[in-house]
Amino acid sequence: MLSVILAATSCGQDSMIWPEGPGGMPGDQQAVSSLTDPALTWSVDSFEATIGAGNSFPTLTNSCNVGVTYESSKPEVATISSSGVITLLSSGSTMISATSAADESYSSSSASYILTVLGTSGSEADDDSLTFESTGDPSSEDDISGTTFKGRIKITFSESGDATVKGDTYGYVTVDGNKVTVNNANGEVLIYELTGSTANGFFKIYGAKKQAIVLNGVSITNPDGAAINNQNKKRTFVVVKGNNTLSDGASAAYTKENDEDHKAVFFSEAQLIFSGNGLLTVNAVNAKDKSGIASDDYIRLMDSPTIKINSGSSAGHALKGKDYVQLTNGTLFVSVAADMKKGISTDDYVLVEGGSHMITVTGGTAYDEEDAEYSGTAGIKADNYFAMTGGSLTIKNTGDGGKGINAGSYDFDSENHTLSDSYISGGNLTVTTTGREVNDVSAKGIKIGWVTKTGTGDFAKVTGYAGKLNISGGTITVNSSNGEGLEVKGDLTFNGGETYVSSLADDAINCQGELTVNNGYVYAYSAGNDAMDSNGNTILNGGYVMAICTKGSPEVAIDANTEEGKKLFINEGATVVAYGGLENGYSASQSVYSMSGTAGAWNALYNGKSFIAAFKAPANIATFIVSAPSLSSGYKGVSVSGEARCNGIWATDGISGGTSVTLSNYTGGNNGPGGGGPGGGGGRPGGW
Repeated sequence: MLSVILAATSCGQDSMIWPEGPGGMPGDQQAVSSLTDPALTWSVDSFEATIGAGNSFPTLTNSCNVGVTYESSKPEVATISSSGVITLLSSGSTMISATSAADESYSSSSASYILTVLGTSGSEADDDSLTFESTGDPSSEDDISGTTFKGRIKITFSESGDATVKGDTYGYVTVDGNKVTVNNANGEVLIYELTGSTANGFFKIYGAKKQAIVLNGVSITNPDGAAINNQNKKRTFVVVKGNNTLSDGASAAYTKENDEDHKAVFFSEAQLIFSGNGLLTVNAVNAKDKSGIASDDYIRLMDSPTIKINSGSSAGHALKGKDYVQLTNGTLFVSVAADMKKGISTDDYVLVEGGSHMITVTGGTAYDEEDAEYSGTAGIKADNYFAMTGGSLTIKNTGDGGKGINAGSYDFDSENHTLSDSYISGGNLTVTTTGREVNDVSAKGIKIGWVTKTGTGDFAKVTGYAGKLNISGGTITVNSSNGEGLEVKGDLTFNGGETYVSSLADDAINCQGELTVNNGYVYAYSAGNDAMDSNGNTILNGGYVMAICTKGSPEVAIDANTEEGKKLFINEGATVVAYGGLENGYSASQSVYSMSGTAGAWNALYNGKSFIAAFKAPANIATFIVSAPSLSSGYKGVSVSGEARCNGIWATDGISGGTSVTLSNYTGGNNGPGGGGPGGGGGRPGGW
C-alpha cells in the first residue's frame, strides 16, 4: 500500500462578470463570479500494479487543496482509504476516482484512472479444461458457460524460433515462423489458447462454428497488419487471462488477401465477447486509419477483463462494433489521438450496463472525403442511440470540435425511418469537453439526435429533427468549456436521477423539442447563454431544478420558444431555484417568489411545517427566483447533515438552523435576478 500524494499550490482568483442591463450598462449591482475549477488530475490515466510488489501509485494534483473524496469502483480488487492509501486485494481492474464537491469558491471536480491489479506472477496458471464458468448472463448465448467445446489447441509464440502447437489432432494449424493460420474446415467447436511472445507474427483463423480464443500471457506484434485476424463469422469468445499485448507497426500496410477485411489490430468478422479477469493491451500505431479492435458484428464485454486500447495519431477508432457495443461488465480504457476518430464507434447503439470505463480523446476536426464535410471526434459515436443502466463511464475530449457522446444520425434515421430513444436509468456518467468550435464543427458534452435547417444564422428555419433522451436514474456530470453541455434534438425528459450540467460559453441544457422535468435532481449552469433552453415548451412538473445564468439579457435561466407560441410552465409539484430570469409570459400553477439568501452557502425552502429542500448557492449569488409546493418562506445559512445530491447542490433531509427570510412575489419575465433587460412583468420584482 502507498498513500496518494497531494500537491498543494496557490490557485488563481475568480474573474468577475457583471450582467448587462439595458443599453449594455451593468445590471444587478452584484458581481457574478464563475467558480474556480480546482482541476483535479492524476499523473497517469492508467496504471498496472502487482500484488506483493513495491508499487509507486499515481499521484493526484490538487493545486487548490480542496477537500477530496476517494472511491474505488471495485473494492474487491483494490480499496482506497479516505487519505488516499491504496490496498491491493485481487486480480482485476478498478477505477480510482477523486472527487471534490462545489463550495463557495470552487466548482465540483473529479478525476479518475484505471488501476489494473495483477497476481504475483503477472499471469494465471495454464488450464486444460473445456468448460468455463458463467460470465454473468447464463440465459444469453453470449455466456461462454453454455457452449460445449470439443477440444483445445495451444499455440506458443516464440522470439527465438518458430511458434509451437499442441493438441492439433485435426491438422488445422499451419505455422510459418510465428505467422500462425488455422483452417477449421470441418467446423469443430474449439478453444484456441495463445501464449508466448513474437515481434513478427500473427494469428489468423478460418472456421464455420463458434469458437473461443484464450489469451493467456501472449504478446503479438505484426509490423505488417492485424495481430489477430478472425475470418470466422460465428460467435467468438475471447477469454483474457494474465497480461497480454497486441500491436501493429507504424508502417503496417494492411494489405488485403483474397479481399478479406482486416480493419484493426484485432479484427473479427464475427461477434466478439470478451471475458476473463486478465489484461489485454492493444496498440494501434499504424498510419492507415485502422482501429484497435473492430468487429463487423457486435462487441460485448462480460465478466471482468481489462481492455486497454491506444489508437495513435494516424490510426482509426479505438473500438468499432458495427452492429452495436454492449459493456455489461469489465473495464475498458481507450485513448484516441487521430482527427475525426472515436473512442467507441458503432453503426447502431452503445449500451453501458456495468463495469468501469474511461475514454480519452485528443484529436481534432478534419475533412471527411466520404461525407464531403468537416467532422470531429467523439468519446462515443452511436448512429442510433446511447443507453446506460449501470456501471461507471468517464469521457474526456480535449479536441477542437470534439464531443463526449454523439448519438443519433440523420443517415440512420433516413435508412431505418426512426431513431430509438436514448436513455439513462442508472450508473455514473462523467463527460468533460474543452475544445472549441472549428470549421463549423462544435464541441459539446452530449449531443443526441439530428436537425436539418434552411437558411443561416438567426434566419435559419428548422425543417426536421429527431432523437429523444429520457433520464430516469443514475448520476450525470457534464462540463463543457466552449459548447453546449447537453443538447437533445428531440424531446428531453427527466423522470429521475441526478443531472449536473455546466457550460462556460453556451446553453447548459438545450433541446429542439419539449423539455420536461417530472422528477429527479437537475442543475444547469451557464456563463455564456441560457441555463435551460427549449425550442418547444419547457414544462416543470416535479423534481428539483436549479438553473443559473450569469450572461445577462437577453439570456435567461429557464427559456422556452415564446417566439413560436411555446411557453415555460411551472406546475404544482416542481421545486425550482433560478438566477438570471425566467422566459417572458411563463405560466405558473404555484406561487413564484424572489428570495434573498446567502451566497456560496446552503439556503432552504420552507412550507410552514418542514423544510422542502436545501440548495447550495454559487459564490457571489445571493438572490434567487424560487417556487415549490406550499412554499411559505425561505431560510438562509442553513446546515445540511443529510445526503447532498447533484454534485452537492441539492439536499432534502438533514436540514436545520438558518435564518428565516421573507419571500416577495416575482412578477418579471427575463428581468429577474441577473436578467438585466426589460421583462414581461415591467420592472424588477419586489424585495430588491
